[in-house]
Amino acid sequence: MKIVAPAGNKERLYAAIKAGAEEIYMGLQGFGARRAAENFTVEEFIEALDYAHLRGSRIFLTLNTLMFKEEIEFLYCNLKKLYEHGLDAVIVQDLGLANYLHQNFPDLELHGSTQLSVANHVEINFLQSIGFTRVVLPRELTFEEIKSIREHTTIELEVFVSGALCICYSGNCYLSSFLGGRSGNRGMCAQPCRKNYQINQENKSYFLSPKDQFLGEEEIQKLKAIGIDSIKLEGRMKEPNYVFTTVQYYRNLINDIATKERSSSLFNRGYSKGYFYEKTSEIMNPLFSSNLGERIGIIQGKEIRLEKDVILGDGFSYVSSSFEKLGGCYLNQIIIKGNKEKRKKAFKGEILILKDVSRGSKYLYRSYSKEIQDSIEVEKKQQNKRKEILASFIGEIGEKAKLSIHTKNEWGKEITLSVFSEENLQNANKKATTKEEVFQKISELGNTSFYLKNIEIELEENIFIPTSLLKSLKRFAIEKLEKKLLESYLRIAPKEWKLSSIPNEKIDDLDFFFIVRTEKQKQYLEEKGYSNIFYRSYDIASEGELEKQNLDTLVAANFYQILKNRNTSGIIGNWNLNISNPYTFELLERLPQLDLLMLSPEMSFEKMKNIGATKQKKAILAYSKLRGMYIELDLIKGKNTILQNQENDNFHLKTNALGHTEVYLEEALNILSKQNLIKELGISVIIIEFTYETLQEIDLVLQELREKKGRYKAYNYERGVY
Repeated sequence: MKIVAPAGNKERLYAAIKAGAEEIYMGLQGFGARRAAENFTVEEFIEALDYAHLRGSRIFLTLNTLMFKEEIEFLYCNLKKLYEHGLDAVIVQDLGLANYLHQNFPDLELHGSTQLSVANHVEINFLQSIGFTRVVLPRELTFEEIKSIREHTTIELEVFVSGALCICYSGNCYLSSFLGGRSGNRGMCAQPCRKNYQINQENKSYFLSPKDQFLGEEEIQKLKAIGIDSIKLEGRMKEPNYVFTTVQYYRNLINDIATKERSSSLFNRGYSKGYFYEKTSEIMNPLFSSNLGERIGIIQGKEIRLEKDVILGDGFSYVSSSFEKLGGCYLNQIIIKGNKEKRKKAFKGEILILKDVSRGSKYLYRSYSKEIQDSIEVEKKQQNKRKEILASFIGEIGEKAKLSIHTKNEWGKEITLSVFSEENLQNANKKATTKEEVFQKISELGNTSFYLKNIEIELEENIFIPTSLLKSLKRFAIEKLEKKLLESYLRIAPKEWKLSSIPNEKIDDLDFFFIVRTEKQKQYLEEKGYSNIFYRSYDIASEGELEKQNLDTLVAANFYQILKNRNTSGIIGNWNLNISNPYTFELLERLPQLDLLMLSPEMSFEKMKNIGATKQKKAILAYSKLRGMYIELDLIKGKNTILQNQENDNFHLKTNALGHTEVYLEEALNILSKQNLIKELGISVIIIEFTYETLQEIDLVLQELREKKGRYKAYNYERGVY
């Protein structure tokens, strides 16, 4: 089982590889789901590929966001450079991008991002059939669900084991996008889940903020036992020391080495096992959503009874009873109550006297552990990941010495080379050279990126080999190996393939389709003379709930409902399938049961126009109290709940029939007055989605639909998204 580690910049890359990560995921500047990270230029990325490949690690490029047509095609030049230099894999969310990559770089590994929200074996096997080689599973799956998926698939599976948890299914969170145009599906999430909310106009809490996930020895052994291929660590924006110690911890667990985790001392907003054992609200932390560090104790006046040992140089935060940071300090003097001796360390249970305590402080948290930070810095200097090589040495009197080296690159390609001495070897006048001496000199690889696993040595009796010759042969062989190893990754990209632009077809009349939540809504629309009325379906089909999915529905909100649908035609792909470019349309032509595809509400009108004509009909969500989140947990225990943020936006929370929480915006999307524009965009179907509207509210919407005028709220259709 391998470790997939994060690298938001070069320092994090070096830290991850030094600690033993075999696989690194990292982004190009301007792309990927962590666009706020420092990330890499193309030139830096190429340097990183060489650095990793020389040490037996692989590099994955994160393109795990939704992309528009022009962005996909703009990528080609930079992707070509990386592909030709040996890029190992690309992590993808957008199926259109996956289609483009598979056509242009057919031997490049495609990994399905957790942003795809494929949560069952049927969807995963579909991804494999269209060219994916690995899938990163959603964090919301339990171990039993992961185990079931493993039993029904052959594709490589990757599982998150540490780091931040999104409360919403990744790829199905639109709250940041709808509120301010900062799309989580485009790497620009404003993290509304980490904000403080007022609940039903009463108390406030960080209602949507989960603790971070951190799996331990028992969980890692379970994942190893069922054959999970890789475990993934979150943290492209965390510090290098955090990356190093977290990789080191999991490297030791995989290798069955007893170890203690230190990550929680470096970053801490509460930890849990996530969904691994059960789907429980115990993963939530309503008290605070930021990194406070580890609690040291409760402040009383200027005194604190220590809950942990502290040393000089530790950094502290003063925290209020409502868990706000009020200030901080470094510990530059230790004063223990009742003890006047000078100390460098204070112990758990002792009473520490503090200076300059911030007014209103209740708790003391350690935000910087000098002992742990110093220890990690030492280990980073001492520890290196090296690539394994095999060698053979032949020494015969009257012949040139021969040193051969063998290894494989990370794609399994064999690399073998031999180097020879310039002069023939001679008899020993005094002491003959031994095999032990040859081994010692050849295995001393110093600051190279290799280590010698084994060497076969053949020496004729009474032979003399100068130490300088052995060192020279070794140096020449390693230089040649480095060059040959890096060259083994080079390849030539085929000529670019891309779709031709086809003008939108002329639309004369629009069809109106309705999605409803209740039988009462459906009956009311029928009484008003409307048809094409469908019940909405569930966004996610998790492995443990497949039997609860409606396979008769014509509105499919996940690929399981498409692939297993009992209808052989007329299926509508829902807007949360995130369809935003013509390459996705082209790919989905392989599913002839799909007749109509709803465009992503994260597209602007201009982006929709650029899609051009497609074989499937296009639809647009024209009215909806938008669903901003789809959450695995029932956070509200079936009780309708209203959250209000600091900007006074209201959000309505509902529990669906599967027991999952759905978060809706109060102010509806409404572009019913733009029907002529919609036709100009080549869109033939308007979708009106009702959720918790009253019949009076529905009446008003129907009036606006008929009259093509009224309220107007376009959200991303006008402004686009970042």
